[in-house]
Amino acid sequence: MQFNILVINPGSTSTKLSLFKNEEELFSENVVHPREELKVFSSMFDQYEYRFKSIMDFINKKGIVIETLHAVVARGGLMKPIPAGTYEINEDMITDLKDKSVEMWSLEHASNLAAPIANKIALKLNIPSFIVDPITVDELTPVAKISGVPEIEHKSTFHALNLRAVGKIVAREALKSSFHKVNLIGVHMGGGISIVAFEKGKAVDLNRAGLGYGPFSPQRAGTLAIVDVMNLCFSGKYTKKELIKKFMKESGLTGYLGTDDGIEIEKRIETGDDKARLVYEAMPYQTAKKIASMAAVLKGKVDAIFLTGGLANSKMIVGLIKERVNFISKIFVYPSQNEMYALAMGALRVLRGEEKALKY
Repeated sequence: MQFNILVINPGSTSTKLSLFKNEEELFSENVVHPREELKVFSSMFDQYEYRFKSIMDFINKKGIVIETLHAVVARGGLMKPIPAGTYEINEDMITDLKDKSVEMWSLEHASNLAAPIANKIALKLNIPSFIVDPITVDELTPVAKISGVPEIEHKSTFHALNLRAVGKIVAREALKSSFHKVNLIGVHMGGGISIVAFEKGKAVDLNRAGLGYGPFSPQRAGTLAIVDVMNLCFSGKYTKKELIKKFMKESGLTGYLGTDDGIEIEKRIETGDDKARLVYEAMPYQTAKKIASMAAVLKGKVDAIFLTGGLANSKMIVGLIKERVNFISKIFVYPSQNEMYALAMGALRVLRGEEKALKY
């Protein structure tokens, strides 16, 4: 049977839409939301009706007959910790996506709009709506959650959707096996960097990339000494909101070099910019250290390491990582990141009866 699936993936100033017929992507386009139009909204969730209307207008202009859809699937937002899988969207999920009582959730993210928009479209058509492998997928072992401070628990936040999707490809195509039969270390390198130990398909330990822990990245500060952070907190120079923004959006390559564009930085290195070289090389250096720590988690039994995300396109970054960790296991590079395909396949497996939709 042919299943038509609409995929919705909101970003800060655009919403990416794709239409799939089973595994085939029929189209993929961005609906742009001009910054001047977004300025009138005081919070991310206030954009809900505006984005819904923009999406529906775009669908109508494309001539898509929405009555032919069998499901709508959306990127998962910042919700409570849940096991990996495909979840049918319900009111409890939407309520949690609106909840700002949890510290991390106060950061707000456009992905929180995806499920409510998908659900609204699906309800009109009386078809199911889903999310797949949100950032809050939690499969950590109990020992991995111990932080050293009783009031603080290590939480699971990572690029679950892309890492699990690529992990399945590596297991199937490179190792001729199943994701649930191998041990992998997965590294997603984008605005943030996620490094995950997958033991027989489960993310048993990781670096909490969603909260800026681990290596510094193009935008995030990474792990810092407690006293140094406390000194900044009580310096009187920043509000809490300003410091969160600084650590999550204005640090890393951006903080040191004024840009998070790897292509631009590599051009600066080629022209003899020694500071750019030092900072840029420090990022894969820290990444490699964290990869090695995940090998310890897996007791050295690592079937493969894989690198993905935008920075995996950089031969320089990939080369610097490989030279430090190739003693651990074979390394595979999958620079393309296809979240839309991963979302569609999560929904398709449920529609075909290959998996059951989980309840949130």
